[in-house]
Amino acid sequence: MTRGSLSLVAAAALAAAVLTMWRVNGTSGMVVADTAVIALGQELYDENCASCHGANLQGQPDWKIPLENGRYPAPPHDETGHTWHHADALLEQIIRDGSAAVVGNGYESDMPGFGEVLGDDQISAILAYIKSTWPERERAIQARVTRDRTL
Repeated sequence: MTRGSLSLVAAAALAAAVLTMWRVNGTSGMVVADTAVIALGQELYDENCASCHGANLQGQPDWKIPLENGRYPAPPHDETGHTWHHADALLEQIIRDGSAAVVGNGYESDMPGFGEVLGDDQISAILAYIKSTWPERERAIQARVTRDRTL
């Protein structure tokens, strides 16, 4: 097993262990991830997402304007983007399967699926990291959207 494979296995084991440590924030009722989950998520984000979505979650310039090939640049995952408008299940599906697979109908995207590279716990950790950077307002809205989509 290579060093990279060992790191990935260790990261997956850590994610599985610490995801059970999530707790509910008493003021808003939102789920708040343990700092170890957020740290793992940041590491995984840096390795798998930052090259397109930016080291600071800022996305690519002019992300709302299609490129010449009709595809859109990578959107930001900070509060200036639209990630916080979507429920966890949809965000997880996009990361796992890729945008084109989720949208369907011939939609083309440069966003690949990471389902063969990242496990569900790792995807959850990445989302925990992204959410940890949002202001309270965006976290609360996204938590409500997630809750409403699962009822």
